[in-house]
Amino acid sequence: MSPSSRKGETVPPTTTSTRTRGAPQRLGDRVFSGASVGAGVLILVILAGVAAFLVAEAWPALWADSSDIDGGDGIVLYIWPVLFGTLLSAFFALVVATPLAIAIALFITHFAPRRIASLLGYVIDLLAAVPSIIFGLWGAFVLADLTVEPTRWLEENLGFIPFFDGPASTTGRTMLVAILVLAVMILPIATAVIREAFLQTPRLHEEASLALGATRWEMIRMAVLPFGRSSIVGGLMLGLGRALGETMAVAIVLSANRNTVSFDLISSDNPSTIAANIALSFPEASGLSVNTLIASGLVLFAVTLVVNMGARAVINRRRDFSGAN
Repeated sequence: MSPSSRKGETVPPTTTSTRTRGAPQRLGDRVFSGASVGAGVLILVILAGVAAFLVAEAWPALWADSSDIDGGDGIVLYIWPVLFGTLLSAFFALVVATPLAIAIALFITHFAPRRIASLLGYVIDLLAAVPSIIFGLWGAFVLADLTVEPTRWLEENLGFIPFFDGPASTTGRTMLVAILVLAVMILPIATAVIREAFLQTPRLHEEASLALGATRWEMIRMAVLPFGRSSIVGGLMLGLGRALGETMAVAIVLSANRNTVSFDLISSDNPSTIAANIALSFPEASGLSVNTLIASGLVLFAVTLVVNMGARAVINRRRDFSGAN
């Protein structure tokens, strides 16, 4: 006699019955599922359409004779200075904004009294609603004047560093001011993302660290920061994306297109950025000049896509992190 046919034994029921497996979905579930899939496909279609448009419009400039491109040096030497300015300004803006965003998020979530934290969080979120042109005007007419004397001091005392080689600008409208403006602009979105990540840190992990004798800073270093690491990267990459594509603020501060590559941050001889160059040059462009500007836009599109893909790869590597491993 087989074990399954012994008297008194019952066959355990299956976890999923045939009736449940074959039950039709509700109308609301089908609508929601279809809308979600459609939205995802629509994003891919729009992204592919933008890429196709940029490639099609930039194609004449990519294969044009070097003498026909503005400046007469070819498409590569036309785009390289503004690409360098874009990467330079965005990188240093991220360097300035990163410690500020993390410090503000930590202060709001772990140090400030509840009322002050709520007010400060509201003010930080409100900064994201300020138009970029307002930041540009503030940088050009307020921050630029305030940096004239400090940049002269930097030239006199730290001129051996390529970033402060000088000569210092007498107007203050330099790449340094553009970097500071971009740092302020990306601060709200980075701080908001990081703050929400810190608030999601398991309370038991924090209390366990304190119970084992850790100070508040040691608790933050061992429990809070590791838990929010992927969100820190995500928030900063969102800010970096805005810095790479910012147009009006940089255009107002620099107010000129210069075909130069320089690490000097305090002189007037600064490279422009791709977005600012397009904004300042497009109204007077025609023919092949338009295709050249669109080609530079294609490069900016590719750089932004690579940055976001890199950030997504970093986040995916830590998506299973729970704070306890």
